[in-house]
Amino acid sequence: MKYKTILQIDDDFDDCEFFQQALESVSNAVYMALHNPVEALQKLISREIKPDIIFLDINMPLMTGIELLAEIKKTESIKNIPVILFSTGPAPITYPKVLGAEDYWTKPNNFNELKNLLKDIV
Repeated sequence: MKYKTILQIDDDFDDCEFFQQALESVSNAVYMALHNPVEALQKLISREIKPDIIFLDINMPLMTGIELLAEIKKTESIKNIPVILFSTGPAPITYPKVLGAEDYWTKPNNFNELKNLLKDIV
């Protein structure tokens, strides 16, 4: 297994539950979800949580995923945590790398498709 602790930052509770179910069907990694990006940033900086990888939604209130990614990448203690942007719309090919993300995944609606995506990374 590549990643043992996975953090999903997403304000949509249903999307998090769907993700967790798919992850648990292909991995025994520890899963955490935070729904408030400001709280997530505080917990990451304080090292209260120490994920091996972050799946980050883009469209969230209070702070967008892009703003949160920028904060993560400029904070020395957490900038090396890989981040996968995980959102509903398609992204330009260069979008994730320019922002410092490892990748960009469009959220699948199909459970098996999400399982297959996760199998490759966990």
